[in-house]
Amino acid sequence: MSDIKSVITSTSALIGLTTTKEFNHEQERSLPKKLRAQLDQWSAEIDKLKAKADNAEADAKIEYYKQIEELRTMQKSANSKLTELKESSDGAWEELKAGMDGAWNSLGNSLKSATSRFK
Repeated sequence: MSDIKSVITSTSALIGLTTTKEFNHEQERSLPKKLRAQLDQWSAEIDKLKAKADNAEADAKIEYYKQIEELRTMQKSANSKLTELKESSDGAWEELKAGMDGAWNSLGNSLKSATSRFK
């Protein structure tokens, strides 16, 4: 879990490449696969947090479950943005990039925060 910050940073940087001239169609086609892999990794991290929450004391369990539900909501949003990205035309890429950036950073930062609180 300590590498979550570096993954968020590197993935955000990858998404940020979409605004540069060097971002080519091959990178554009491979980006959804990379993002899907990252979402799958984060899903596994959320599952680990849920396992910890299941073993927590009653008061803490309620707070943990609330945080996990928020993470799952953000995860659904990021999945939705990824689906839009996959189905987008070349012209829509820039519009979707901003939404994807926001959803991605929100989920990544929230997961990182929750992970530090669950220790």
